[in-house]
Amino acid sequence: MEQVAYTNWKRNVFIFIASQTLSLTGSMTVSFAVIWYITLETSSGFLMTLSIVCSFLPQILISLFAGVWADRYDRKKLIIYADLFIAIPTLILAFLFLSGITSLWLIFTISIVRSIGSGVQSPAVGAILPQIVPPDKLMKVNGINSSIGSVMMLVTPALSGLLLSIFGLSATLFLDFVTAVTAVVILSFLPIAARAKSADDPDSNVMAELAAGIAYARSHTLIKYLLVFYALFFFLITPAAFLTPLLVERSFGSDVWLLTANEISWSVGCLIGGLAVTMTGGFKNRIFTMAISCIAFGVLFAALGIASNFTLYLAIMLVAGVFMPLFGTAETILIQEQVPEYMMGRVFSMIQIIASSVMPLGMVLFGPLADIVSIESIMIGTGILTAILGVYIFMNKKLMLLNEYQHKPE
Repeated sequence: MEQVAYTNWKRNVFIFIASQTLSLTGSMTVSFAVIWYITLETSSGFLMTLSIVCSFLPQILISLFAGVWADRYDRKKLIIYADLFIAIPTLILAFLFLSGITSLWLIFTISIVRSIGSGVQSPAVGAILPQIVPPDKLMKVNGINSSIGSVMMLVTPALSGLLLSIFGLSATLFLDFVTAVTAVVILSFLPIAARAKSADDPDSNVMAELAAGIAYARSHTLIKYLLVFYALFFFLITPAAFLTPLLVERSFGSDVWLLTANEISWSVGCLIGGLAVTMTGGFKNRIFTMAISCIAFGVLFAALGIASNFTLYLAIMLVAGVFMPLFGTAETILIQEQVPEYMMGRVFSMIQIIASSVMPLGMVLFGPLADIVSIESIMIGTGILTAILGVYIFMNKKLMLLNEYQHKPE
């Protein structure tokens, strides 16, 4: 693998993280606002499901090619173009809502457009850090990035709730446009060259490169296990990811502050976990970290289904949040450590494809089911299954050892 000169890498990391933090702020604010708007306006599990499908399903199709693009083209430009592709339609929707045109179908349509942009952007974002960060600093930088993301998860629900309750949905949409454009301007100062073609790169068309990525994943034992694990994991945590606003609205009340508190408690936990990863570096065995986190998620998500009051519910949600940076950082580092740079975009896109497909499929089942049985029952059942999945990974010694002995080629 070609050697990379990490000149002024701290400055470059600052520019990259600053731009992505701004972009993330606007995107997360809109995401929370849309979910809460639909929840408070309809209290419908079906419409919530439709919203999730519109937000995730387009990523599946575009991600099939986005990983190849991230490995073939300038990742910085891909991120910039994707941000602008998301920002402009969002601005149009803001003006429509401001003029009184507030159809839910407009929200669903723009969600599809935003999903396409996110599908292009995510593999490039995941693969660009190894280009600007020395290998021995990846854990620390990813931990810092995770901590900042947790702060945004803490700030954006409150910001979203404030804007939604005082100014309506249009204000959050305008904010997203401003943050996206500012993020693009900042990222333009990142002095990163288009990735040089290496001897390992396929010299073929997009479909051939896509096929090469799939073949690589199938031949790489650890990545193959990881993708299967992710499919099961994302399916099982779908209710915790998307139905908790409905759970809060139905069980504790429909005030915006209750939904805000739900997200803030999770975000505080994520911030604590992110800081712990930054300071300690986490466990050396990434799969061990993911297995323990999966078990904790299962137990705690099941506990949300039996929480007797809102204070206890928030406490459980906070503890669950602690494990999210542990899980997410371990997964990201595992890929960055194991996968060669010329294939990294495609592997990250496969992760995204799995999340973008199984979670909407999960909502197709769990969303309508939430209109028939209690969400608490769904949380208990899926929580138990998630914990069992984590125990299986933890007890699989062969899989644990793969983390130690299978590394990307030099």
